[in-house]
Amino acid sequence: MKSKTLFVLFLLFAVVGFINAQDCIDCHRKVTPKIVSDWELSKHKENQIGCDNCHGTSHSKMDDFSKAETPTPETCKVCHETQVTQYQKGKHSIAWAAMKAMPSAHMQPMAMMEGQKGCGGCHKIGDKGKDEIQKLKSQGSVFGHASCDACHTRHTFSKKEAQQPQACQTCHMGFDHPQWEMYSGSKHGVRYLLKQNGTLPENTAAPTCQTCHMSEGNHEVRTAWGFLAVRLPMPEDKQWTNDRVKILQALGVLDPKGNPTKLVDVVKAADVARLTQESWQTERDKMIKVCSNCHSENFAKGELAKGDDMIRNADRLMAEAISIVEGLYKDKILKKPASYAYDFPQLLTFHDAPTVIEQKLFVMFLEHRMRTFQGTFHANPDYAMWYGWSEMQRDLSEIKELAEDMRYKAKKK
Repeated sequence: MKSKTLFVLFLLFAVVGFINAQDCIDCHRKVTPKIVSDWELSKHKENQIGCDNCHGTSHSKMDDFSKAETPTPETCKVCHETQVTQYQKGKHSIAWAAMKAMPSAHMQPMAMMEGQKGCGGCHKIGDKGKDEIQKLKSQGSVFGHASCDACHTRHTFSKKEAQQPQACQTCHMGFDHPQWEMYSGSKHGVRYLLKQNGTLPENTAAPTCQTCHMSEGNHEVRTAWGFLAVRLPMPEDKQWTNDRVKILQALGVLDPKGNPTKLVDVVKAADVARLTQESWQTERDKMIKVCSNCHSENFAKGELAKGDDMIRNADRLMAEAISIVEGLYKDKILKKPASYAYDFPQLLTFHDAPTVIEQKLFVMFLEHRMRTFQGTFHANPDYAMWYGWSEMQRDLSEIKELAEDMRYKAKKK
């Protein structure tokens, strides 16, 4: 009831604000004309949502532009409560916190992170909260806090734009998660792109990213395996259990005895893994339901099971590689960085890992293991094989050779 009252009041103020917005439009048509022309194409203009509804009324002159308010998800929530509430429950909302939780985040140039020219450029979709926004503003990072505009770009805020697979392309591509490349090269993506250019009829069955990951417009955007493709409980397969333990230790989540570390809370907060059977099964059932719109349920379950099996196989290679580097630490052939709590290589140090063999291990995990299982789930055989599995095999061969060379040189000293 409270939200409905606020919405009515908002609309009343919007009508008045729309009249006042003409002052903004007259000025900005000269200063930033494309912002105005985009707004004029928007549903906001149709519904008399003026500039001050999002930016406040403090900025009214040319020289007080710094007083214009920066919209946040809470700004959008006044009208779009369902979508923002879903977003705040999902993984996109914690993208900023997940970036900050990475061990190497503080070692990167500010422009890459808070300046949004690297990791922050995509992770800005995360909800930052008032305190973090004030901190960023004090550092000069005034823009990029609205989150919703990562997909519904300013100032058209088009729903149709956000429903296209290209809306996901900017962030879901490249080194560690090339979902755009996988999707657009898969039969799913090819059919949709042919549908976009008119080769296939409009009513052709052709899924987008949103079809599978935002079913019925749900803005939570979750997957069964999570970003890291590790989950609890452990499998019945003893070898896979041992391999997964080794990966979790290299992620800093388990100690040498297999007990949870403090980083478990970070993993929970970042929502990058499924920590119960129920949470995993909920997302798997959602995906089977989506797949069953075009395929038989039996086919869908079988294809998803192949993805699970590729994770199992990739984990076998990954665990072997981790064990090799771990052995170098234990035998004092490779110096363990002082910041590492245990004799395990840290997979999330990224390119800041101090030696070539440790960097090779990071690439094996974050680039090639990702492509192995993601390529399988995205129905792109080339990515699953040549950009994923084959590369992992070669990574392991290089790590073995590097380790042998290091041991040989250590003996000769």
